[in-house]
Order: sequence, then structure tokens, then C-alpha cells
Amino acid sequence: MWIPTEHEKYGVVLASFRGTVQHGLPLEIGDTVQILERCEGWYRGFILKNPNFKGIFPTSYIHLKNAHVKNKGQFETVIPVEDSVITEMTSTLRDWGAMWKQLYVKNEGDLFHRLWHVMNEILDLRRQVLVGHLTHDRMRDVKQHITARLDWGNEQLGLDLVPRREFSMVDPDEISVTELYRLMEHRHRKKETPAAASTHHLFVHVKSLMSANLGEELEVFFHIYDGRENRPLSERFFVKLNKSGLPKSPEKTERQCTLFVDLGSSDLRKDVYIVVHIIRIGRMGAGEKKNLCSVQYRRPFGCAVVSIADLLTADSKDDHLLKVYACNTESEWHQIHENLIKKANSRYNLSGSNTGLAVALQLLHGDIEQLRREYMVLFTRGVSITRKLGFSDVIMPGEMRNDLYITLERGEFEKGGKSVARNVEITVYVLDIDGLILKTHVAAGSGEPGGDEYHSLVLYHNNSPRWAEQIKLPIPVDMFRGSHVRFEFRHCSTKDKGEKKLFGYSFVPLMQEDGRTLPDGTHELIIHKCEENTNLADCPRYLKLPFSKVNLPSNNQTLKGTKESFWITSFLCSTKLTQNGDMLDLLKWRAHPERINDSLSKLKEIDGSEIVKFLQDTLDTLFGILDESSQRYGLKVFDSLVHIINLLQDSKFQHFKPVMDTYIESHFAGALSYRDLIKVLKWYVDRIVDAEHQDHIQQVLKASEYIFKYIIQSRRLFSLATGGQNEEEFRVCIHELFMSIRFFLSQENKSTSPVAQTQAVFLRTFPAVYGELLKIFTVREVAGFVRETLGSLPTAVHADCLEAVKLQCIAKTVESQLYTNPESRCILLPVVLRVLQAHMQEQRDLVMCARILTSMLSLIKKEEENGTAEPVVSEEVELIVESLLGVLLRTILEISNRPQPAGPTMRLQFQDVTGEFVACLLALLRQMSDRHYQQLLQAFSSKDNLRDFLLQIFTVFRILIRPEMFSKDWTVMRLVTNNVIITTVLYLSEALRKNFLNDKFDYKVWDSYFYLSVIFINQPCLQLESFSPSKRKRILEKYGDMRVMMGCEIFSMWQNLGEHKLNFIPAMIGPFLEVTLVPQPDLRNVMIPIFHDMMDWEQRRSGNFKQVEAKLIDKLDSLMSEGKGDETYRELFNSIIPLFGPYPSLLKKIERETWRESGISLIATVTRLMERLLDYRDCMKLGEVDGKKIGCTVSLLNFYKTELNKEEMYIRYIHKLYDLHFKAQNYTEASYTLLLYDELLEWSERPLREFLNYPMQSEWQRKEYLHLTIVQNFDRGKCWENGIILCRELADQYESYYDYRNLSKMRMMEASLYDKIMDQQRLEPEFFRVGFYGKKFPFFLRNKEFVCRGHDYERLEAFQQRMLNEFPHAIAMQHVNQPDQTIYQADAQYLQIYAVTPIPESQDVLQRDGVPDNIKSFYKFNHIWRFRYDRPFHKGTKDKENEFKSLWVERTTLTLVQSLPGISRWFEVDKRELVEVSPLENAIEVIENKNLQLRTLITQCQSRQMQNINPLTMCLNGVIDAAVNGGLARYQEAFFVKDYVMNHPEDGEKIGRLRELMFEQAHILEYGLTVHEKFVPQDMRPLHKKLVDQFHLMKSSLGIQEFPAYVRASPVHFTNGSPRTCRNSVPNIISPDGGRGVARRSLPSYPAVNRYSSSSLSSQASNEVSNITGQSESSDEVFNMQPSPSTSSLSSNHSASPNVTSSAPSSARGSPQMAEKHKHSRENACLSPRDRPVSAIFPNPMDPAQRAAPHQIGDATLPRSDPNLSAPDKGSSAKNMRSQSPVSASRSPQKTTVPPFTPSPTECQSTSLVSNSPVLSGSYSSGISSLSRCSVSEASGTELPAGDHPAHPLPPPSTLPNSVSSSSDEPIRRENKTPPPYSVYERNNPRSRPVPLPHSLSIPPQADPPALPPKPHQLRTGSMKLDGTSDPRVPRPRPLPRKVSQL
Repeated sequence: MWIPTEHEKYGVVLASFRGTVQHGLPLEIGDTVQILERCEGWYRGFILKNPNFKGIFPTSYIHLKNAHVKNKGQFETVIPVEDSVITEMTSTLRDWGAMWKQLYVKNEGDLFHRLWHVMNEILDLRRQVLVGHLTHDRMRDVKQHITARLDWGNEQLGLDLVPRREFSMVDPDEISVTELYRLMEHRHRKKETPAAASTHHLFVHVKSLMSANLGEELEVFFHIYDGRENRPLSERFFVKLNKSGLPKSPEKTERQCTLFVDLGSSDLRKDVYIVVHIIRIGRMGAGEKKNLCSVQYRRPFGCAVVSIADLLTADSKDDHLLKVYACNTESEWHQIHENLIKKANSRYNLSGSNTGLAVALQLLHGDIEQLRREYMVLFTRGVSITRKLGFSDVIMPGEMRNDLYITLERGEFEKGGKSVARNVEITVYVLDIDGLILKTHVAAGSGEPGGDEYHSLVLYHNNSPRWAEQIKLPIPVDMFRGSHVRFEFRHCSTKDKGEKKLFGYSFVPLMQEDGRTLPDGTHELIIHKCEENTNLADCPRYLKLPFSKVNLPSNNQTLKGTKESFWITSFLCSTKLTQNGDMLDLLKWRAHPERINDSLSKLKEIDGSEIVKFLQDTLDTLFGILDESSQRYGLKVFDSLVHIINLLQDSKFQHFKPVMDTYIESHFAGALSYRDLIKVLKWYVDRIVDAEHQDHIQQVLKASEYIFKYIIQSRRLFSLATGGQNEEEFRVCIHELFMSIRFFLSQENKSTSPVAQTQAVFLRTFPAVYGELLKIFTVREVAGFVRETLGSLPTAVHADCLEAVKLQCIAKTVESQLYTNPESRCILLPVVLRVLQAHMQEQRDLVMCARILTSMLSLIKKEEENGTAEPVVSEEVELIVESLLGVLLRTILEISNRPQPAGPTMRLQFQDVTGEFVACLLALLRQMSDRHYQQLLQAFSSKDNLRDFLLQIFTVFRILIRPEMFSKDWTVMRLVTNNVIITTVLYLSEALRKNFLNDKFDYKVWDSYFYLSVIFINQPCLQLESFSPSKRKRILEKYGDMRVMMGCEIFSMWQNLGEHKLNFIPAMIGPFLEVTLVPQPDLRNVMIPIFHDMMDWEQRRSGNFKQVEAKLIDKLDSLMSEGKGDETYRELFNSIIPLFGPYPSLLKKIERETWRESGISLIATVTRLMERLLDYRDCMKLGEVDGKKIGCTVSLLNFYKTELNKEEMYIRYIHKLYDLHFKAQNYTEASYTLLLYDELLEWSERPLREFLNYPMQSEWQRKEYLHLTIVQNFDRGKCWENGIILCRELADQYESYYDYRNLSKMRMMEASLYDKIMDQQRLEPEFFRVGFYGKKFPFFLRNKEFVCRGHDYERLEAFQQRMLNEFPHAIAMQHVNQPDQTIYQADAQYLQIYAVTPIPESQDVLQRDGVPDNIKSFYKFNHIWRFRYDRPFHKGTKDKENEFKSLWVERTTLTLVQSLPGISRWFEVDKRELVEVSPLENAIEVIENKNLQLRTLITQCQSRQMQNINPLTMCLNGVIDAAVNGGLARYQEAFFVKDYVMNHPEDGEKIGRLRELMFEQAHILEYGLTVHEKFVPQDMRPLHKKLVDQFHLMKSSLGIQEFPAYVRASPVHFTNGSPRTCRNSVPNIISPDGGRGVARRSLPSYPAVNRYSSSSLSSQASNEVSNITGQSESSDEVFNMQPSPSTSSLSSNHSASPNVTSSAPSSARGSPQMAEKHKHSRENACLSPRDRPVSAIFPNPMDPAQRAAPHQIGDATLPRSDPNLSAPDKGSSAKNMRSQSPVSASRSPQKTTVPPFTPSPTECQSTSLVSNSPVLSGSYSSGISSLSRCSVSEASGTELPAGDHPAHPLPPPSTLPNSVSSSSDEPIRRENKTPPPYSVYERNNPRSRPVPLPHSLSIPPQADPPALPPKPHQLRTGSMKLDGTSDPRVPRPRPLPRKVSQL
């Protein structure tokens, strides 16, 4: 049976449990579980991280832990009873674990490894804490380490800052908000700026001396030296090195490592150096032989210096190699370091090129105790301490030191009968009072232990040696008296014995008879001469002698006159001994009572360090004198006491304050002193107002704290001694003293007056007195003193400094012990509040105000926790609210709106104040109860005041919610803030309902309320979904979901509004929409009805929701642009689709309304917009390809234009699209895009506002700027024709304004564009059809097909690869058939890609004779609406013998929604048309194309445009060879047999046409061979002969003996209806008459896929299918840059297999690197039949009047002259089409329809190198030119379908003689000439131009083209529109309303 557990509540899993039993709960090792029930070895419970899933698990798997249960029962929570640091550590490590793995995934290796180490460290420390064997101090250290590491990790991972007190996390509910803010700020600061250490230490570790010529032991001395003052700053550190240059005692690290301690910050400067002196121990001369002498001397070796400043910049752990300089002249040894510092290095040699002293130097910062903790290894291993000379910057009481430093400076010696100077060595001894040598009390420096004696170095042959050697004598204090130092002088002989002979001595006593020690400074000592055997052990004998020349009596001339002297410098550093006689006089005042006055006067002149040494003795002396003769010395003693007290204020001696405090508490015995002290103090206070000099009085008042301490302690001692006598008298004295103080404080003075400064001094020290007064007086009495004293200050204070001091005084009062007592608080609070209010209202001293307020509110919270009586706390809160709430709100508002100061320190202070005040406001609001709120709201005298208050507090709350209010990681603080805000808002919303509804409605207050609510809900710190589960759980447990609370409040308030809701429609739609985007289901359920309500009220008011719709759309768009780069917005927007899509509640509500249709329509519109915005959001993500971004932006832009009619948004997206194109270098598309905006503007002077990046300017200026930008981009995109149009339009404008300067520039620009058209090369682009199938594609692509313009040089394979890269998850479809529904609905991405052929619109230009290809290339590939793709297939039974019989072609024509190029590189397919081309028509097309190719090559060859003849040779070979081997014969078998003619009577004309073409081909071949013979090189003659032979075979196989008459008399037709003579004419080789023939009608061809060249078609192996499809892959075909008809003859036996045929879309494109010789044939093959030059064979006998008049074809959808159109496009179905052979003039008149000539201003980024080809440059071909001398007319041969009559009667045909000269043709040519594109005539007739739509928005060409082509001048030059007519049946885009003036 399951029993609920009582104590077993919480446990940790010891081993993983799979949970395979029924109801089993799977557990992982380390999980924590909460246990609910128990039953026979099993527990039932849940894992804490997933409390929703409960189950059972074995008890043996769980380790139980003590836990505390909250809310026992169903909703109980369990808190483990363990150290809070352990709890925090556990939860933090769990959070880190997940994030740590993510670091690995994100490849952040560095942080991954660092975090791993820190986590291991924390786990190790956790173990130590859990074991519980640590001492208290060690536990503290471990916790400190843990928290430091936790904080580091949180900071690195961007987690929250944890507020802590004593290493434990703080519960924000248990402390005041102000206290919480302080903790957060403290931790934040600690993280930001570690406090600079004031104490520094230098660590030195001597490694070795590297030198080649050592061989002797060395002594190395280090000290720190001040280069500015030329004095040492520290004692010396002494290291002994052996003969190898290594330390002598390597095992004793303290002998080679030292710490130079207590360096001040002022010592870390550039002119402070580490100086190293090196002494060698050995022979006198470094080069002497070893056996000369066994005596060792200390001799100079070298010196090195290094600046301490260098260590600050160098890496602290670097080893330094110090250069050692040797001293050449020993007389300079004493100043070698000074010279090195002065950079006088040249005077010394480096003691070897590789000599250097290797040392480790490191600067350490902080006090010595801190270093002991941080560098434990350093101190445990051993390090000697090298002290500073003198005391450190801060002297600590209890510090014991007694060091006497003596420097052996110099000596003056006589020769002593020697011929050379002496080698003097000094030996130093310290002797005690008994004359015994003190052992170990002579030290050369730290590092080595002290010795009994010290030997100086020896300077060679020098009677005036300067040693400058410092020694340390650490003599105990008790041995100082009577001790002396003796210096013995010896001459060191350099002779064989090397003996040292004593010749004199000096001595100096350490203490004088009066107790003073040897004074600091230089002393000149007398050298007493003596012999070697003199016994110096008899000290008393020589101590009677004088020791210094200064002390010599005047009568002792003998010693005075001697020249020999010895100088030393002494310096005592002692905490016990003094050298000051005045100090000794004062301490011994009883011995000399007459000197008391003098001694007290001199006390002020004594050095402070001397006074603090004897502080207790000095104070005893002063109070002793006061007790004995107070009348006489009272004032002087008081002044001396003041001097000592103020001395302790100095930072150097401040640590002696505790010494004085201890003295007062324990040693002070002046029970009667209080009377004198009060009396003197009052005397001084009374004199303040009248005194001229206030300095001394100010010193007295500065010391008032300690004076009061002495007064109070004295009185207490007196009371104890006397049982409390004279109590009343004492109280009266104190009251009188305070009356005097109040009087002087009440004086009004200017801030500069001395009295005002004295007042300020008193106010600074006054709060320190409170604690002393409380020792005797009651709390109320002291509070009364304080209130009256502070109240006595004048209210109208002129002194600003005094105001600041007064505020500081208040601050200290509030922080004092006095204020913590509730009794005193009620007395002091009014005073404090009055001062605070005054300062805050005037915005003065805000930092101090914040500090005071913080202290007050922190105290209230503490009192509340300590259980202080509720009424007291409540009353205080009431007082504070009444006085300060309003002013506090105003202060926060003013600070927040104030511009931030520039300086970093000021800015920091400014932020502090804001944060402090905010914390105070929150603390105050949190303390307020219902009663406080009621009183607050009732206190407002009028509605206006309440309204102002509400507006103010709502605004402040909005400021508090700002992200910048607190640091990013202060989530704890933000949550507390939000909790306070929502609580306050709930209280205030009631006031809003009561006071501002119905007739008293106030829009501003309500609007402020709603606005606050919305931004409250949208705060990042409340979006719980983004937090880790543990953090989310913590927040929900503590505060709940505050967003839902606020949402409910919004709903409740909205419902109360009633008809006033209309005021918030549409303004609140956007904000409420933002709330709905929060992914919180409960919040959405609350907000949905508000939307319904809005729609309902809007419908009632205006009958529609236009406003609602507009606002919704604006908001959606702005939210999208705000969310750029932020992944969360993707999720947020996903959530809106359910809201406006299938979300039940809103739709259901709407469906019940009368206005449901418009409501559902609105939802549909918004949903569609959302889909596009979502796509846009996804595509704009970082790393997405430009193609997707552009496509998506186009989709959105068109949606705003056509569906939403949102002009401003439309224009914004135009510019976004422009930027994308520009960045992707799609300059043509960029131009078209910008043109959309340009089209919206007019040439007017209307002013436009600043918009996007445009300045404020007139509409004319903006349009001009846009025009120039567009022209520049068209130029860069090589779309010069379009640029010309805009140049013209601008030129018109400049001309109309007479701006000839700009007009000239514009004309020059226009001319330059014409030049570029003629001179520069343009690549011909490829076009590809792309289908996007499947649901996984973005909305704007899904299940749609597009045609895309490829990049330069981009072939199908490259394009396919690019698309697959853009859509990496897509599957490429391998067939070209339309996919079925399964593909459309598949949950995947399918791409179908194949190449398509453009169908140009501008046939007029393309068919003109003599127009250079540079110009034609533009019209071939620009303004293309329609594209074609052909697929061959077999219909019916396939004849194995002759496949041509059943080979049909399926021709697909795709029409786009917009022409290419346009605002995008791709456009959607609008319409598909499918027609089938019969085998016969197919055959006609193929032969026509081949004939055209042959003509072109022959023409090029005869006009010498070919570099070599190879292309013609290959083409002839291919055709003749194929024809001989059965190509044409197959056609004859298929279509000329009786069966076919009988079965297809309707094809009679077509069969005739095919026969004509076959004969024509033979005729062309004959002429081709003639031309070939003329130009063929010698080595190819055999091939030519073979071709001639095969040609005769071919003729016979066709049965041709002689060409029929219609072939011979074939007239020449001009396609454009006008004969033209070309500029470059050459003799006609083909025809002796110079006439020419033109193919009358070319059936369109389909693009071949794997095409074979004519040469390849001449081989033997055959598969005849490819002969029909004309597949080619060889070099001469590869260069085709567009899918083009096959150029092969149909008689080849050499072709691809049938399965290749069907794979047409995967067209193999060629590369542009093909050989030059192959280009020409290929380029002509690329042209469609009408595009290609046609070589005529015979002259045309027809009259020019026979030219056909243009007319319209009955059912045609497009002009028939288009060579690329499929058969149905040209009239009836393909099967019914006829082609008429122009046999003679008697046939029906030839008719043509010419499409209107319209220059297409679209970009051409073509990919073939057209202009390099001689064929395609200049006019169509020189071959044509050569035939055009004869003035023959031409007509295009197309036959009208039955029943179709020409629109105009045609003139009868008439013949023209062949012999008409070229000159006679001129008038005809001029007369019929069509004006060239963009003729000047256009500009002269500007009014006749129609106003166009922008080209990028123009409509596809209509079904019925105009009968006559319009003249070029009818086109509006400024427009990009290409066709002036439009079909009303085709819907146009919705026009935009003109609102440009606002843009």
C-alpha cells in the first residue's frame, strides 16, 4: 500500500534506472527527485526538472537528503537543507552543462575548454565543502573561490548576475530593493573595475651572472634608488655567488629571493631604479697571479640599473638580463649607478659582450597579507623581506622596528710615509655598554644573516676613498643605551704577504646622555691613530676621547687641525627610540616644570611619526598637566590635544585612531578633565562669530568627535568615582554648549565668509558625536539635540557648499545608530524629509539625496523584518509617500530626459543616481499597502492633479522598463521592478476607472495606461519561453507569469471603456497586435476578443475596417523590419497565422457578425501578407543568397502595390530591392526598380519632405536625381538604349528651363552612350525556365514556374548547380514533362530546369538590312515576354526505315507576367501555349535554316570577312555528304511518295515548298562550290574535288539536271518592305546579275539540345532521328549562345541515339573559348531565319511598287513576321499553314505584317562575343551588301488564309530592269527609309507622346497589334513602355493614389 512520505522527501539518484517496470520512472545518475509516496522498497515521485511526469523507482537507487517542505499537501515544494552555495553550485552547473555542449557544437573551442576546467575546479571545491572537514577560515576561502568561478562562468555564458551577501545568494523578497540594487551595483563594479592597490612590492629572484672571466666569488647588492633625489629608497638585498656565477646556497631560496616591500604608488615612476652593485672577493688586481697572495679583498666588479617603470609594461613573468658595466676608474665607483642612470654608459666597459645578470623581476600589488594568501608558494618556499628606508606610507600600530642604517661615505687619509697612496679597508664592529662585540648585529643587507663584523671594499691606491656602502645594524632597543660602533682602518699591502696593517680607528656612540639617539645625517668622525698592536679591547679608555669633529671643544686644536677624517651617514628607523629632544622634554615634564609651557608650544613642530610612537605617553602627559594646573595650562593642553587628534586624521597615521580609542576606553584616567574641556570648547565656540581668523577654531571643531569622547569618558569616570554627583551641572553645561553651537550655526553668512566655512566644518563632524552623547543621554534627548541643532540652520542659505555639507550631515545622521531607533526616528524624520524635499525639488546634490533615501528605505525594510510594530513602519511610509513620492517621480523623469554628460566619470555618477532613485521608488512602492494607496489617491485636491500624477507615474514606469535602465545581466532586478510595477498598476487602474470614464473620459491617461501595459508585456525579461527550464520554473514559482496578469488587466480595462473604445481605433491596433505575438496561449485568448471588439466598433462607426486593416498591415511590416537578424521574430510571426488564419475564437466570432464577409476578407488579406512577410523574414537572414532575397522582395513589393495599395511601403520596398540589386551588381535590374519610384514622380516644383535617404527637395529635383542615378546604372548594366531615353527626357527638361550647361552635359552623355552601343561588346544572355514544385518552397515560389535571365557566361549546367546551391534540399527533376499533383503536394522541394529561347518583340529592327549587329543584339534579348521550347516526339507507328515520317515537334511558348529584363532577373510564367509542328513543317524549317546558314557563310567568304575558309568547307562537306548518303532522299521517301500526297491533300503547297527548298539548296551549293574553289588553299584541293564529285552525285540522286525556272528567276525580297543599298558593297560572286534571293517564309525552328555540326553529320554511321532534330555538339555549333534551330542538313547518317533526342532541355551549351575559325558559321546559325543575312541568287524583276502593304492577319495573336513564333501564333493551326513560293509576279501579291518598331529599353547582358565576329558587326553581312546595289524591291512571301483580305488594295506588280544603277536607287531609299531609333524628330514633337505605365509594370503585348508601325517620334522618350496600345480585356495593376508630396 502506498503511504505518503513524511521525512523522505528529497533525494539524488545514485545509479541510472531504465524504468522498464510498469509505471517506472526512468532516472539518470545525478538527477534529483521529489518523493511523494513509499511502498515496500519502492518510491513514487518525479524528477525535479520534469515535474509533470510521475512514476515509481527503487529506494536503493536514491540517496536521501534533508529537505524543507513548503506548502505541504498537493502543491508542496521541497527545498534541500544544505548550504546555499552548494544549492547554487548544483543548479548552475546543471545549466552550464547544456550550454557547454552547445559551445562545442558552435566550435567555440577556447571557451569550451576554459569552462571545462572551471567546472572541474568547482566540482572539486564542492567536494571539499560537502566533506565538511574545513576550518572556518579555509571554508570562507573555498566559498570565495567557488563564487568567483560561478560569476566568471555566468559572465562568459551571458547568464544573470547573482546578488550575494557573504557568498550566499540573496532572496530579493527578503531585502529592500535599495539594498538589492546596492548589492548588484557592488558586484557589477567589482566585475568592472578592480580597485587600484595603494601598496606595491617588488619580487626579485637572482638566477645567475653570466660572464666568461669569473673565477672569483661575487657579492651582489640590490637596492631601490630614487634618481630624482639621488638617494636610496630601500635597504640592500645581498646575494653571494660562487665562482661559476650561481647562488652559493641554491637550496635556501630566501638567500636568492626577496620582496622589496611597501613601495608607494609614488615610487612606481620612471626615475626610480633597481640598482645592482657587484663586488668580487679575491686578489687586489683582477689579473694577478694566484700564488702571489692568499688574502682576499672585496673589490669593485660592476654595476647594473633597470627602471621600475619598465616592469609595469613588461610581461610580469619575464626573466631580465641586466647589462653589467665595469668601473674603469675606481675613484668613480661611488657614483657609477648615477652615471648609468644619466645614460653616461660610454665611460664604462661592458664587463664582457655576453655578461649579464639573469634575474626574475615581478611587481606585486596589494597589502602583504593579501599577497600571503594569493602567492602562498612564494612565502612557503622562502623569501627574504627587504624593507624601505624609513616607514611605509601607512604606519600600523604595533609594528615593531629598530634598525640603524650607517653608510660608509668617504675618508681622507695621509700617505703615512708611503710613496704611493694607501689601500684602505674598514672593519666595522658594534660593541655594547660593556665593550663586548655584539654578535650577528652587523648586516650587509637582507638575504644573508648578520655577522659580527663588516669589511668594506678596498679601493686601490686611494687616500680619499669613497665607498658609499650601506650597512644595517638591527640592535635591540634595550641595548642601544651605552652601545657604540667602532670603525678600524687598515692598509692592505699588495706585497707577497698581503698583510693588513691597522693604522687608525673611529667610533660613534649610538645614544646621547640625555636619551636621544644619534641624530640622522652625515657625521665627520675623528680618526684616532694607532699602531698595529694597539689593544682596542679597552673601550672605556678611548670612549672618553672625542668622536666627532663637530663636538670638539674649541681649545683642542691638535685634533681639529688634523687632515684625516672619516664621514658616515646614519639613519634610524625605530618605533621606540626618538632623536627629538623636545619630545623627551615633554615626556619628562615633571623633571623640568619650568619647561612645560615651552614643551607644549613645541609639540606642534615635532614630526607626527615621533608623536604616534609615544601616543599613549604623550596623552598621559597632557592630561597629567591638565589635572595638576588646569588654570595655567588648560588652553595650551587643549590645543595640544586638538593637534594630536587632527594628526590622526592624516592618512599616514589614521590607523592609530584605534590606538587612541583603546586609550580612551582603557587607559584614560582624567575624571575631572570634562569640566575644562567643555569650558575651553564653549569659549572657542562663543568666539566664532567675532573672531577674525577662523583657522584655529576650525581645527578645534574638526577634533570635536574625540573631544566629546574625552568629555563623555571623563564624566563617566567621575560618575563612577562619585556615584553620579553634579549630574545636573553637567547637563546644564552640555545644554549651554549646544546653545552656543546653535547660535553660531544660525548666523546667515555668504559662502565665502570664514564663519560659513566654520559652520561647514562643524556639520561635517557633528554626526560622529551622536554615539558619544547616547552613552549618557536618552535617545529622545539626543534626537532633540540633533533636531534643534539642524533646525537652527538658516532656511535661506546662500552658501551652496553649506547646503551640500548640511545634506552630508543629514546622510550621516540617517546612517547613524541614533536613527535606527524608532523613537528617535519619529523626531528626526520630518527634519530629514524637509531637507530632502527642498533639494530634490531644486535638483541639487542628487547623489547625496539618493544615498539618504536609500538608507531610510533600507532601514524600514529591516525594521519590518525584525518585527517592529506595524503602525510605526506604516506611519513612516505614509510620511515619506506624502513628502517625496511626487518629487521622486519628477526627479527620475528629469534625470532620464537630461542629456548624458560627456566625461566617463560623470556619466557613471549620472547612471548611479538614476539607478539609486529608481531603487528608492521601487522600495517605496513595495512598502505601500492598500491604505497608503487610498490615502495617496484621496490626497489629490483636483482631477487635474490626479491626472498629472497618473501620467507621471506611467511615464516613469515606461522608463523603468527600458532595456538600458539596468545592465543586461540584472534579471533579478528587472523581475523585482516588474513585480512592483504590476502591483502598482493594479491599484491605480481602479482610480482610472473611477475618475476618468464616461463624461470625465481622458484619452491621454488611458492611452498612457495601455501603452505602458503593452511594453510591459513585450519586455525581453518576461519572455519565459526563451529561458532555461530551471530559470523559467524559478520565475513562475516566485512571480507567476506577469504577462498574463497584465493581459487580463488590459482586457478588463478595455471592457470598461464602452463607446470610448472608438478613440483607440486604430491607434491601439498595432500595440495590441504586438501583445498577441507573444507566444503565450493564455495571453492570446485574453487578447483575441479585443480585436473582434475593435472590428465591431469600427464597422459600426464607418461601415468598414479600412483603418483596422491599414494599421494591422503597417504594424506587421514594422515589426518585421525591427526583428532583422533576430531569430525569435520568426517564431513570433508564425504565431500570427493561427491568430488570423484558422484560430477558432476570432473567426467564430466574426462568422456570427453581419459583417462577416468583409471580416473574413480582412483576415485573408492579412494572412497572405503574413505569408510573404514570413518568407521575407527567412530570406533576409544572414547567409541567404541574393536570388532568394530579391525574389521575395519583388513578391512583397507587388503585393503592397496591387493588393494593398500602400504607396509609402511600396516605395520603401522599391529602395530595399534597389539596394539588393545594387549589392549583387544587377545594375540593369536596379535601374528598372528605381524607375518604379521615378514613374510616380512628375516634373513639378511641389516640395517633398525628407524621406529615406532623400533630403527635403522639390519633386523636380528628386526626379532629376533619380533619372541621373538610373542612367548611371543602365550604363553600368550595358543597357545604353534605355539610358538614352532618359537622357533625352532630362535634356528636354533642361532645354525648357534654358539650363544649357546641363543640357550640354546631357547631350554629351547621350552621345557617349551611342558610342558605347557601337564600340563596346555585349554578352548575350541565356534564359532558363525553372519550376519550383513542392510545399517546402517559400510561398512566393511554391508550385510556380519562372523564366530566369542567366548571368554572364552562365550555361545550363552552371545555372542548374547555382539553383541547387541556393536550395540545398531540392531534388533536380530529370524530365521536362509537367509534374503531376503528387509532386505539387509533396512535402519536399523539386526543381525542374531547362533552357528556353527568347522570342523577340522588335522584329522591325532585326529584319532591317544594314543595321549593325551591335544594335540588333539589344532587341534580340531585351523586352522579351515570350520564350519557346521544342520537344521532338513520334506520333503513330514509327517507321524504322525512315523515322522522319512520324517525327513531330511539341512547341511550348511561355508568356511572362512581365518582360525580361525588369525589376528582377526572373519572372513568373503567366501563360503556357502548346502546339505541335508536323513532320513536313519540321522538314521545311530544317532545310530553310540550313540554306540560310549556307548563304551567310558564302556571303562572308566572298566579302573576305572570313580569316580562313574552314567553316564554309565544313558546312559544304556536311550538307553534300549527308545528301549523298540519304539525308534529302529520306525526305523524298517520306513526303514525295504517292501515298503521302494522296493521304494529305492539304499539304500540297507545303510539299511544293519543300521541293523548292531542296532545289534551292542544290543551287546554293553549286554557287558555294564556285566560291570555295576561288578561295580554297592548295592543300585542301583534293577535298574540294571530292566535294564537286559528290555534289554531282547528289544532283543526280535528286534527279536534277537543270534548275527549274522558278529557282533561276527567284525574285529578291526585302523583309522590311523597302529596298536599301548597303554602305559596304562588294561585287556579287554568286549571281552574275548582282540580284539576290530571299527565303520567303521561314517556319520557326525549335531549339536543339545535343546538336551536331554539319561536318559531323557527314560521317557514315547514322541514326536519322537526329537529322531531323538537328542535334549538334561539335565545335562549330558549341558557340551558339542561344537555343537555336539546327543548322545541319537532313541527310546525315551520323547522329545521336533516340533517347538523347528526348532530353532536349538539358542542352549542352558551348564555352566561349572556342577557336576563332568556328565562330562565324556558328554565329549565323544562332540567328533565327529572319535574323540571318540571306544571299539571293537571281535579281528580282519586280517593280518597287510591288512591295506589300502591311496588314493585319485575321486571327493572329502576334505579327506574322516574327520568325520565332509557333505556327498557331501566325494564324491557323500548324497543319493548315501554307507557305507560298514566290515563283513569279503573277502569283498572289506578297503581303507582310511588320510589328511596330519600338526601342526596348531593357538590359542585355548577353554572353556571346558578337562584336568580335566580322559577320555580325556593321550591317547584317557584307554578302547582303554586295547584292544590294541593284535597286530591286522585295516582299515577304506569306499567304493569307482563306477568306482573309488585305486591309488596303495593293498596287499592281511591275518589273524593274536589272540594270538600274545604284544611284537611281537613292531617291527610293530615302523616301521609304524608316527613321532610326531615337531620332531627333522625337524630341521636336514631345507632346505627341502617350503617357506610359512604367515598363516594369507594363502589360504583355496584346492579341491585335496595330496595322501600321508607329513612327519612332510617337514614343515618349522618358518612358520605359514599349507598346503604346493595350487591350482593355487585360486587367491592369491598380493605380496608386498620388501621395508623393508627402514623400
